[in-house]
Amino acid sequence: MEQGHYRLSLILASILLVSVAAGALLGSWKTIADVNSPHVREIGKFAVEAHNKLAATKLKFQSVIKGESQVVAGTNYRLTLTAKIGGVSKKYKAVVWEKLDDTKQLTSFQLL
Repeated sequence: MEQGHYRLSLILASILLVSVAAGALLGSWKTIADVNSPHVREIGKFAVEAHNKLAATKLKFQSVIKGESQVVAGTNYRLTLTAKIGGVSKKYKAVVWEKLDDTKQLTSFQLL
């Protein structure tokens, strides 16, 4: 009987360890391997267009330089991108939340 309790304790400890390790990974930011994928470019373009509407600017999306994603209730995308205004390219950092229903929301946009 004592050996049975020992095994059960070992199993429960293992489950707890795996749960804690998995919890540390959930919600963490992960590097986007292919920032030139059509979907990531679409998110970058959306960020620039949404910023243009909010700030009454006329930035023109160029490219995504690097990015990270985070699984939440949908996906957050944190992108470093370039956009052009008046013939001058500048770098920006944008965060876009793509909701589970595929709608998007710009949560931040800043010049780097």
